[in-house]
Amino acid sequence: MKTLYFDLIGGASGDMILGALIDSGLSIDTLKNMLEGLNLSEFTIQAEKVDKNGFSATKVDVRVKKQPPERHLNEIKAVIQNSSLSKSIQTRALLIFERIAETEAAIHNKTIDQVHLHELGGTDTIIDVVGTLLALDHLGISSIYASPVPLGKGFIEGAHGQIPLPSPATVALLKEIPVYGKNIESELVTPTGAALLAELVDDFGPAPPMILENIGYGAGGRDLPIPNLLRVLIGENSQSGKTTIDHLAILETNLDDLNPEIYPYVIDSLFESGALDVTLTPIHMKKNRPGTQIQVLCEPVDVEAMRLILFRETTTLGIKQYFIERYALPRTIREIETPYGKVRVKIAEISPDLNKISPEYEDCRKLAIEKGIPISLVYQETIRSYQD
Repeated sequence: MKTLYFDLIGGASGDMILGALIDSGLSIDTLKNMLEGLNLSEFTIQAEKVDKNGFSATKVDVRVKKQPPERHLNEIKAVIQNSSLSKSIQTRALLIFERIAETEAAIHNKTIDQVHLHELGGTDTIIDVVGTLLALDHLGISSIYASPVPLGKGFIEGAHGQIPLPSPATVALLKEIPVYGKNIESELVTPTGAALLAELVDDFGPAPPMILENIGYGAGGRDLPIPNLLRVLIGENSQSGKTTIDHLAILETNLDDLNPEIYPYVIDSLFESGALDVTLTPIHMKKNRPGTQIQVLCEPVDVEAMRLILFRETTTLGIKQYFIERYALPRTIREIETPYGKVRVKIAEISPDLNKISPEYEDCRKLAIEKGIPISLVYQETIRSYQD
């Protein structure tokens, strides 16, 4: 099972993604042959090696012979649906362009049928989107991950005049995706790049475990203070068995001056806002003060909400944050009939002949109260009934 990781060193655009995939071993001639399925004769595509801050990378240029009028969504749909591309490629491409159109429509307060896609309706964008899908399919990629997305600042000239960076379309397309700002006055992520990341990436965070096979660098057009590169890592998924890997975030802060009565309220607020786990640990702090460390486990998309709660509801002035990988066993829920009633059981499979089971506490508590028996007895009978 092939895994791909987008390392967004200098940002992301359709050209950079295609360049990195070609640099990782995809033949440009193979890509050209696959793109013939679009039945568009108005473009040429070229790839060349360039130098970016001392790094060798592949730069892709889509050159349009005669630019057609700006396309509406229906016109783009017609191009894709009238092509000889596979149905799976067509479906995914249409999803990406529908996502783009919905975003532009919301920005300009129009329906998706009314909105002009301007630069995003051009031939080069169609090639970037469809080419990326064809390349990933050709390479046999089954799972895709990416680093958090860097955003530049400043302004660029667009169809409606001066546009702030990151552009409104890029920001909207990256909703619920982890981003961070860089002090660089340039467009690091284009709307096309944002749309591809939003549609293709399974999770954002550190690179997942893999047996690394290929590496590729795609170059952006501008020269920046940082390497204007997108790197791809491709390899075989190295996780064993049925174990899944979750990419999560941890936030930590140490407190020595918070009223203990407030901790339950803080914990409830964190869980209500999406925290996966919250722990309190007694610690020894400076000036020989006893303190408490709050540790919050959450999805990367929820870190901002977690930070806000910690800053708002506690006395902390600083929060540590880092990303981790959590290995998790797949689990199912079954309802077991016991001598005392029905109890739900969480089952985690370690191997085909070895499971972990855990009776649901609330079910056991309810039966213990109803029957007037120790809750430990309900646990024991539930495990015995499952084994029988």
